[in-house]
Amino acid sequence: MSRTAKIARKTGETNIKLALNIDGEGKSDLVTGVPFMTHMLDLFTKHGKFDLTVHADGDTDVDDHHTTEDIAICLGQALKEALGDKKGIRRYGNAFVPMDETLAQVVVDLSNRPHLELRAEFPSQKVGTFDTELVEEFLWKLALEARMNLHVIVHYGRNTHHIIEAIFKALGRALDEATLIDPRVKGVPSTKGVL
Repeated sequence: MSRTAKIARKTGETNIKLALNIDGEGKSDLVTGVPFMTHMLDLFTKHGKFDLTVHADGDTDVDDHHTTEDIAICLGQALKEALGDKKGIRRYGNAFVPMDETLAQVVVDLSNRPHLELRAEFPSQKVGTFDTELVEEFLWKLALEARMNLHVIVHYGRNTHHIIEAIFKALGRALDEATLIDPRVKGVPSTKGVL
């Protein structure tokens, strides 16, 4: 069973082509026009053991908002499509990732009930040219389009780069755990019979 998806999204602000293989090797081919987002997606891919291709062209001359948001929309849609009926998956994932002085935790439920709970403070408003408020925008659009319950908790941290990096690594690891096929799971992992 191939758990892959390709998504294309073209608007007046962005043109994005994205391909995801859930059962990958951690390979990435990323051209986003937003260097910090490229870095975070590379970490997400490596730690999640996904294969991810993102080619994005956006109005980054305005700012990074539209490109970051639309990448998250496409990634969420690809994740939902690649999972199909979700038969046999573990459904839940939990990962703690330390990054120097920072400790981040991400917990996911591939429940078809989108929600984001973000408990994090970013000491700086920017990392390089990247607006740190876009982290919440990315996570919310990802959770919404993937239709997952996503909890992100930064237990402590002082360096903004480290905080965001720990979040993206933990996100990859939590999703890897949640998407794994568990041979003990028969059908969909829900008493309702559907997710």
